[in-house]
Amino acid sequence: MQKTILSGVKPTGRPHLGNYFGAMKQFVELQNKNKDGINYFFIADYHALNLIQNAKEIRELSLGVVIDFLAIGLDPKKSVIFKQSDIQEHTELAWIFDTITTVPYLKRAHAYKDALTKGKEEEVSAGTFTYPMLMAADILLYDTDIVPVGQDQKQHIEFARDTAEKFNRIFGETFKIPDAYIVKNAETVLGTDGKKMSKSYNNTIPLFATDEEIEKTVMSIVTDSSGERPENVFAIHSLFKSKEELEKVYKENKGKYKVLKEALIKDLKDFIKPMRKKREKIASDKEAVYKILEEGKKKARATARAKMQRVKKVIGVD
Repeated sequence: MQKTILSGVKPTGRPHLGNYFGAMKQFVELQNKNKDGINYFFIADYHALNLIQNAKEIRELSLGVVIDFLAIGLDPKKSVIFKQSDIQEHTELAWIFDTITTVPYLKRAHAYKDALTKGKEEEVSAGTFTYPMLMAADILLYDTDIVPVGQDQKQHIEFARDTAEKFNRIFGETFKIPDAYIVKNAETVLGTDGKKMSKSYNNTIPLFATDEEIEKTVMSIVTDSSGERPENVFAIHSLFKSKEELEKVYKENKGKYKVLKEALIKDLKDFIKPMRKKREKIASDKEAVYKILEEGKKKARATARAKMQRVKKVIGVD
């Protein structure tokens, strides 16, 4: 495999199982397969400003994402890990894309529609409205081939593709058309209430949860006593074990919801504990983490600057 792979994570809070199985797990798998290609994984701190406007919080959460990346297995020897805000070309290219993008087109974005449902249109920030163009810039700056994302991010890749195609039509062939990479059996990870796992629903299981958090969270999972098995527990459990293996366990313990929850607790602890321990070790040496970010910035900046020189030439501002 020899591709350019890129994806990013917003520093808006602790990652959960939905984040991991929906996208982050694929980051590591693709990194390890793409030995002859280039892998970029970044902290989308400018995107996070639409939600968090507190300097101390942004700094802490951004550093936390880098530590998360390293704890799940991203390797700075195999991947370029950097902060979006360290590469000024992201916002520069986003502005250029804004100039060729219409208002009706941006109104189709899920982020904008979601913001509308939470308040009046005049309260939606310009950053939320133009969010897809910054994301398109994130992707297209690096001649990305593959973007591993969760199903809920698929539209952003479509926006990036549309933007690349439109720019190429207007100014000439400049940008590569990227493809989304979505694992079919992990498109939607269910939360503790049966809905999609999401911080906004408060139904998550933290990726680096303590044993106590795991016990409390699993025991709070909503179950339907009228069914043959607790489907919500089964759905989360199937993230760690094959459905064939689980079918046998759930059949043998039909109706014993407490027993099945306890089995899920054990498997969750076995899965999370090694990563949590690794994360704690990485977090204890922040200077090493900052060094990784500095190295990533240099590599990403070199690529982004070269691409922007080409963009400026074709639009006539060089």
